[in-house]
Amino acid sequence: MSLSVQDLKPSTMAKNEGISFKSSSIKLPLFPDLSPIPIFPNVPFARQTLASYLPKPKQFIHHLIRSFADRHFFKSSLLCSSSLALVRPEDPNPSLSEARESPQKGYFPARGGRDDEERVLISEVLIRNKDGEELERKDLEAEAAAALKACRPNSALTVREVQEDVHRIIDSGYFSSCMPVAFDTRDGIRLVFQVEPNQDFQGLICEGASVLPSKFLEDSFRDGYGKVVNIRRLDEVLNSINGWYMERGLFGLVSDVEILSGGILRLLVSEAEVNNITIRFLDRRTGEPTTGKTRPETILRQLTTKKGQVYSLLQGRRDVETVLTMGIMEDVSIIPQPAGDTGKVDLIMNVVERVSGGFSAGGGISSGFAYSHRNVLGRNQKLNLSLERGQIDSIFRINYTDPWIEGDDKRTSRTIMIQNSRTPGTLVHGNNRNQPDGSITIGRVTAGIEYSQPIRPKWSGTAGIIFQHAGARDEKGRPRIKDFYSSPLTSSGNAYDDTLLAKLETVYTGSGDQDSSVFVFNMEQGLPIFPDWLFFNRVNARARKGVEIGPTRLVLSLSGGHVVGSFSPHEAFAIGGTNSVRGYEEGAVGSGRSYVVGSGEISFRMFGPVEGAIFGDFGSDLGSGPSVPGDPAGARGKPGSGYGYGAGIRVDSPLGPLRLEYAFNDKHAKRFHFGVGPRN
Repeated sequence: MSLSVQDLKPSTMAKNEGISFKSSSIKLPLFPDLSPIPIFPNVPFARQTLASYLPKPKQFIHHLIRSFADRHFFKSSLLCSSSLALVRPEDPNPSLSEARESPQKGYFPARGGRDDEERVLISEVLIRNKDGEELERKDLEAEAAAALKACRPNSALTVREVQEDVHRIIDSGYFSSCMPVAFDTRDGIRLVFQVEPNQDFQGLICEGASVLPSKFLEDSFRDGYGKVVNIRRLDEVLNSINGWYMERGLFGLVSDVEILSGGILRLLVSEAEVNNITIRFLDRRTGEPTTGKTRPETILRQLTTKKGQVYSLLQGRRDVETVLTMGIMEDVSIIPQPAGDTGKVDLIMNVVERVSGGFSAGGGISSGFAYSHRNVLGRNQKLNLSLERGQIDSIFRINYTDPWIEGDDKRTSRTIMIQNSRTPGTLVHGNNRNQPDGSITIGRVTAGIEYSQPIRPKWSGTAGIIFQHAGARDEKGRPRIKDFYSSPLTSSGNAYDDTLLAKLETVYTGSGDQDSSVFVFNMEQGLPIFPDWLFFNRVNARARKGVEIGPTRLVLSLSGGHVVGSFSPHEAFAIGGTNSVRGYEEGAVGSGRSYVVGSGEISFRMFGPVEGAIFGDFGSDLGSGPSVPGDPAGARGKPGSGYGYGAGIRVDSPLGPLRLEYAFNDKHAKRFHFGVGPRN
């Protein structure tokens, strides 16, 4: 039995010249001359076919692209199986008496009129094969008999009722054709439903499926092996295959089904491959095509969609997001178009470029200026120069970043950095209001190069080498090597400490939300290239986990670190403050070679962009404060451990969440804290 669309053509019958065919999905086979009496001339032969509604690859591609252009997912019925079409002639409908008187004419009049309601008494109802013989499979005979609702022995039937039972037999899915035939016997009218069962399923051939997993196919058809093909069950399987493509946004579906001799089921799957990808630059004001500054290959290498792949809407959306994260585009969209009659897809990526760079300046308590260029040489390379000056601190910085080194297939980025900064030294050498030298600042000149690349999904790694020249100064800018308590301010005893750092860092980022899971591990090794250069090892780790609990969200965070070797005292781990233990000033809990800080926060939506939060923090130097050169924490009476708790509000803003918090500590002190962005 052939179930392919191509074979579904009407055949001719010499004995039924009055029959016309109304659908290409119907075929009337030749049956032996059983010379039945035309008791039910209105009931035609019925045949079930598979592939009438399976779209052709070319039509499928055009349909999907139209759907995408209308911003709709394709979610139409891709297969109409168990389809039943009843062939009826165009001849005028003769009366039932005329049909009885002229059986040799072979009339199969169309339904309609009062004749449909005339009843004929049936004495016997049988299920037979197309040759009028008993079915070999009694289970199939039982299936056909169970489908009958109106046709029972010793019942008076109308044409409509017989026709409805023909539908029910076909709709059971086990039979490819059904013809009701009536015979006049000594006991009365015998109604015989002549059925043709489907073949037994013995194997599967699937063509054209390059991305569909073979295991998925095997699991889908495993239950039907060795059993009669049931069209209803087959329809469910084909829908599950098409659903597999739709769930993944893939342009693919089953376009043809055929049962070959021997019960082999042949599936033809049509998948739309990407033929070509073109970058089209659009003017920011007019929207018309223009010449872009970005090199097309710089954009194309960001795409995971490649030529020859089956096109995926989901993958295309991710590619759009990836190009937007480059920071050089205002708008990005992908438009699929048919690639002629090839059954493939051409992709046009429309991009609108942002202004590449410029100057900015600011004033107030702190002032500064900056110049940035986010698309140097059209390669998405970033150049940033900035100078910021405050009342005490200042920073001058030059950064040059290549987010993807040319010729590298691992998406490796490179950053070259030069920085000159001056920051308050109060984190370690402060928090004592009586000390006369509280205005110590730490000056650092830093230069280095770092390489980063993604390791696996959500994981990235960084390696670099950094040189640092750092020392303490007083309020007049003069170098200092000791503080008010005669504690050393450098490790080497010189005015400055020189350090060459080898850095390794790995980062895990969850969903990217401000409260999503994060894990960061950092290790720095001081390399003593010269005798006076510092030699130490420092490790630092922090983790954060958010959990939804009803209308609230619980965020737990933990951080800790340890350093061994000779290091500058101002590089000790400082504990306390807005991003550490709230309720304390910055660095007021302690400073040590080791530390641990834990925090828990429950947030809840209040109204609009405003959230409320309650929190608790704890931090400790794990008794390592005295091991810092000069014991600056002990000299200033810092406790070494402490906790804080309180409440606050958080407001979403373009700068990130704005945090205003009021906290108490274990020393019964209270303090306001203000922060921008999520806690580190």
